[in-house]
Formats: sequence, structure tokens, C-alpha cells
Amino acid sequence: MAGPKAGHDGTCPTHTGLQNRVNGAEYGPSRLNFPRFKGFRFTILCQYRTGVNRRRKEAQMIGHKLKVARSASGLSLRGLADAMDGIVSAQAIGKYERNEDMPSSRVLIALAAALHVTEDYLLSEDELALEGVEFRKKAGTSSREEAALEARAIHMLERYLAIEDLLQMRSIDWEQPRSAPHPVADVRDAEDAARSVREDWGLGNDPIPQLAELLEERGIKILSLDLDDIDGLAAKVRRKDRNAARVIVIKQSTWSERKRFNLAHELGHMVLAPSPGVDEEKAAHRFAGAFLMPADVLRAEVGVSRSSISLGELVALKKRFGVSIQAIAYRCKDLGIISQSAFGRLFKIFAERGWRTAPYEEPGRMKPELEEPKRFERLCYRALAERVIGEARAAELLGITVRELDARLDQVAA
Repeated sequence: MAGPKAGHDGTCPTHTGLQNRVNGAEYGPSRLNFPRFKGFRFTILCQYRTGVNRRRKEAQMIGHKLKVARSASGLSLRGLADAMDGIVSAQAIGKYERNEDMPSSRVLIALAAALHVTEDYLLSEDELALEGVEFRKKAGTSSREEAALEARAIHMLERYLAIEDLLQMRSIDWEQPRSAPHPVADVRDAEDAARSVREDWGLGNDPIPQLAELLEERGIKILSLDLDDIDGLAAKVRRKDRNAARVIVIKQSTWSERKRFNLAHELGHMVLAPSPGVDEEKAAHRFAGAFLMPADVLRAEVGVSRSSISLGELVALKKRFGVSIQAIAYRCKDLGIISQSAFGRLFKIFAERGWRTAPYEEPGRMKPELEEPKRFERLCYRALAERVIGEARAAELLGITVRELDARLDQVAA
């Protein structure tokens, strides 16, 4: 006998008039008022209500996904309840997040709408977690701010990894250099590590024009977010039945010369294995300088030994290597090109001119958009062009409306 079909009003007739309790949650008839995805959402919600054997597993996933989505949106429990027009209380949402209860299909729709995600996202079984998180932050940053940034990173990563999976990209796993991890018994060993990574990746000695693009090609996920007191983070991404991915979050509004050094610094943490007693931050800092400004190339530009370097020359070197004036001065000191006293004189000038404090407005500033990751956006356009996904899914992944997506596509076509 054929099973019941969906009614014209979008309800699931199998459960019309019934109240089923699974794990303490009630399930009754619901109406779907989303014409674009009516059939899709109908299928999901019927599975949500009728899949008895899967409910316990789904309940475990809903709590995690719900909390991540809420934290990423910056909403408190009360704020989310208000955004849902009081359909449920903040206490009820807290129970959903702790997996003590499950929302009805009507509440699930409202949760998804308030958080700007789909019901499918909240019900999906994929679960990511960040491990070994290292923040670049100001003193006094609250744990709540850190948790919100982690949630935003996970939320974006889920979309990034989803599009790579759909396109069957190899870059879903990061390409660790063959020679890594590099033992570091002394900070100066980071010089050899930087040289080896360049060799492993076939980069030669030329300045790297787009560092974010390079790292993304090697499988490191670069996310650029609008941040306040936190400059970014770096972490491993734990995935079910997969190798851990790598992610670096950068501050969107930062000058590009500083973004580049931060990215190289975090790469250093990924490929170095400092011995006990070695300052890991200093080693990563040395790696970043060596990776962006190879010793032989810099010496060829400025000489082996100098009594002083003018600001005009430093600005010219900044344009060549794409790093800050201060980073170049540090590099020259590390390589013995200038003395400690010459280095001190330069930094006294930097401090007097306000270049050592925010907003770090050195001469020759590189606009923030020059070192922005664009790969995820391109992959979404590619998946759309190849009909792997539709416009609605592409817009959802990019976090924009379908109208905004159409405008972007028209702009690209023009």
C-alpha cells in the first residue's frame, strides 16, 4: 500500500492530529510557508518527525549546531528568543542546546530563520571543533568574545569545507611541507625551516605576491572577519572521520602588510617543532621574517652591513616585500645588517611618529583588501556554474541574499 502523500497545505499527514513524544519533545502538524524550498523543507521536517531510529542521534547534533549558530550570530539566549517573537522562551532554547529537549518542527523553522541558517544545517550530522586555539588579542579580551569568535570561525568553516566536498577538491586537506615539522633547538633554526618550506613548495626566493592565496592553495583555510579586540586566531579543525584541517582567522580591517606577517607567523607555528626552552613566539616571528624576506635576497637589496638605513629606503623595501617597515628593521637586525644601536634609533623614530601603535599608519600602507582570501567565494561561483548547487544554496553559503548574489554575478559578467 502506498504511503500517505503530503497535503496541499504542506503538512505531514502521517502525523496530522497526533502528538508524538521522543526524548520529551512534542511533534505535531506544521505548515511550511517557504515556497522556494517547500518540497525540500517538507522532506527534511518529515524525516525530523518520523525518523524514530535517528532522533537520539539528531538530538545530540542539534544542541551543538544550535549553540554554534547562536554564538556566531552574537545573540544571547534571550536575544534569540526575542528574534523568534517569543515562540519559545530563553530557557527552552537553553534546553535545546544542552540536548535536554528537542524543538518541534515549527520551532525549528523559527530558529533557523532567526539565525539565518537552514533547518538542514541544524539537523546535519557534521560537527567541527577547534583544537589548540591560539588567539592574537589585546589584554582584557573576555572569554565570551573568544567563544563568539570560535563559533563564527566554525560556522564559516562548515560552509567552506562543504563546498570543497561538493567539488571533490583535494585541498580539503592541508599540504604539509615534506620537511616539516622542523626541529628548532635555537631561534635561528627557524631560518633553515623557512628556506625548506619555500623549497618544498617550489617558491624560489622571490617575494610572495598573495600570501593568503598561496596558503589556501596548500589547504590552509583563511577566514577574514570583522573583529574588534581580537586580531585573529589559528587552530586545528577536528572533523569526523577526516584528518584535522588548519585554519587561520585574520582581522579584515588590518593593513595588508600586517596581515601578511601574521599569516607567515601562524604558518611558522604549524611547521616548527621548538625544543623545550625555546620561545615559540620568537621562533615563529623569525620564521615569518625569513619566509617573507629570504636572507640572500634582502642582503642583495641592502648590503651585508650598514651603519644606517633611511626611511625612504625602508618604504621602498616595504613595497618590494609587502611587509611593514618595522618588520624590515627587525629582519635587518636579525641578519646583522644593522647593529642593535642602529635598530634602536630606528624604533625611536617609529615611536615618535606613532607607527608602533594602532592604527599603525606607516608610509606606503597596503590597503586591507589587497591581502584578502577570495578562494571560498570563487569556489561557490564555480559550483554554481557547474550546476553542483543552485542559486539559493550559493547565496546561503556566501551568507548573502539571492538578490545580492545576482548582483555580484552581473558585476562579474560585466
